Amino acid sequence: MLTFLLWCLLFVICWPFALIALILYPFVWLLLLPFRLLGFAVDLSFSFVRNLFMLPFTLAGKR
Repeated sequence: MLTFLLWCLLFVICWPFALIALILYPFVWLLLLPFRLLGFAVDLSFSFVRNLFMLPFTLAGKR
């Protein structure tokens, strides 16, 4: 919602920039998509390693 309000403000202040931003937004999103997927994979890897090291403590705590 905040993004939309900022875009409306930009549209009122300088409508050519707002239209350019509206057209370029999908291309920027597609350009950043591989980095989001890489971040997701790295986060899953760190989570897996953390859970792998914590498994003995988890099993010892559930007596």
